[in-house]
Amino acid sequence: MHEKDDDNFTHDYWERQHKENRTGWDVGSISLPLKEYFDQIKNKDQKILIPGAGSGWEAEYLFNNGFKDVFILDISRYAIEKFKKRVPGFPKNQILNQDFFQHYGQYDLIIEQTFFSAITINKRQLFTEQILNILKPGGKWVGLLFNHEFIENEPPFGATYQEYKNLFFDKFIVKTFSIADNSIKPRKGREFFFILQKPI
Repeated sequence: MHEKDDDNFTHDYWERQHKENRTGWDVGSISLPLKEYFDQIKNKDQKILIPGAGSGWEAEYLFNNGFKDVFILDISRYAIEKFKKRVPGFPKNQILNQDFFQHYGQYDLIIEQTFFSAITINKRQLFTEQILNILKPGGKWVGLLFNHEFIENEPPFGATYQEYKNLFFDKFIVKTFSIADNSIKPRKGREFFFILQKPI
């Protein structure tokens, strides 16, 4: 279905997307399901990673609400520089201009916001393994995933519940995986909110 090779979606591809403002995935603010999740977290000392962070709205919200051990990662230098200008107080050593698959670290919490849909289908297994590699035992992967497929042969790439189940459910403890009830209007009924925990 998705015929383009991974080589088409390298650093240069994402740099162009950001520079040309072709960022339809960016809703211009923190997503409400994630805001509500963050607001109920009591332990603000968790080490958090937001991969494929783009504009970093979630990171900005967390940082401004007392979470100081938040890291953002994006392959696009342009996106990273825009974030630095918008949130000048964010610790520079916690802003990572890297390829997610080459990142090393250990996190209590990893946030998913339209990053999985940027990964080509043939790399999804590798993506899942990398999430597990950088999550601490008992750590959580939390966020939003599209609950339908797209017909285009470039990002975003969606998936069905069954595909997610096949990828994740035997590797994580499933805390929740259901249609988000507080998505923005254009995505209402079109995305799952999930909490998946790495086994101890």
